[in-house]
Amino acid sequence: MRKLLLFTIMLVTLCFVPAQAADINTVKAMIAKQAIELGVEPAIALSIARTESGFNHNARSSHGAVGVFQLMPSTARRMGLNPYSLNDNIKGGILYYKSMYKMFGSVELALAAYNAGPGNVKRYNKTIPPFAETRNFVSKIMKDYNYLKANPDNAIKAAKAAKASASQQTVKTAVKPAVAPAQAQTSVAKVVPAKVQPAPELHQVKEVNAKVEVVDETPVELEVEVTSLAI
Repeated sequence: MRKLLLFTIMLVTLCFVPAQAADINTVKAMIAKQAIELGVEPAIALSIARTESGFNHNARSSHGAVGVFQLMPSTARRMGLNPYSLNDNIKGGILYYKSMYKMFGSVELALAAYNAGPGNVKRYNKTIPPFAETRNFVSKIMKDYNYLKANPDNAIKAAKAAKASASQQTVKTAVKPAVAPAQAQTSVAKVVPAKVQPAPELHQVKEVNAKVEVVDETPVELEVEVTSLAI
């Protein structure tokens, strides 16, 4: 009984131990790669993740936000993503920021909407809402973002290098080597001399003597004597 009780306690404890956090460099690499693929500056994506969670996927907020990008589960579900999946959380966070940027056309307003919601940004005439948390959030990210633009993180360098290499490989695959033209085949017409027909054999025709007697001026053949005729 005692062993069974101890086993049960260990099992329950393991169920509540959070999964081991992914290595920070691995998380950074995933963020930079996803950002480039989704058309977002990797520097801004890394700055958001650093401020939101310190690249810790096990982070949870008192408001219910989860993961590296502190996505609300309801927001992730509307995007068809699982916020508890590291890959989906990163993708969802980047896509949400991208949608806020398209909506307001400004990095700072997009960040404000990311933190306080687009409704509050609109409510304050498309300016950063006067919330201390939101203003600190925007200020901190902008400072880190500007630093990363001047001093790119190794994850950004590696992701851009991989993208450039993949693009070059695609170009090489698309451009096929020129095929050497086939050697022109020169056909020489053979002049076949016309078949020379042998000259017809000459046959000697011996004289034909015909005797014709004229009666009343009308020629009448009386007798034809053929001496010889060779054919």
